[in-house]
Amino acid sequence: MTSTLCLGIGNRFRRDDGAGPALAAALAARALPDVSVDTQSGEGAGLVEAFARAPRVLVFDAVASGAAPGTVHRIDAHAANVPRGFFAYSTHAFSLAEAIELARALDALPRELLVYGIEGADFASGEGLSPAVAASVEALADELAATLGNGAPAHA
Repeated sequence: MTSTLCLGIGNRFRRDDGAGPALAAALAARALPDVSVDTQSGEGAGLVEAFARAPRVLVFDAVASGAAPGTVHRIDAHAANVPRGFFAYSTHAFSLAEAIELARALDALPRELLVYGIEGADFASGEGLSPAVAASVEALADELAATLGNGAPAHA
């Protein structure tokens, strides 16, 4: 078991919904020590299972909260609930917010669970991130690589 799991959620064929997998891929390319990287569609049961794979889990997903495209939201799942409507483009009725609450109820949250939501602009069919989202993905990948590469806690 690695100490940190970075988990990208989303669908790269729905433009900015691919922000989570794009961030996961950017971190995987950096081959950080003691960090594993995975992607998922965002189905809740699979997420609960993934939370058990490491004591520290960082989840990346696109959000639609009305903030400016590219805005990065950081939520410490131990300190606050993830808003249910935050991930408006999820195709699953039981998705990230519900998976976190189920894991909380089962006392199965990892020791550290941080959710990074990247505000999307375009969720239409097609590949490729909008410019603001692509820039945020790269900036966040650099920031996380610097902290995770040093073994430091990810910033909440």
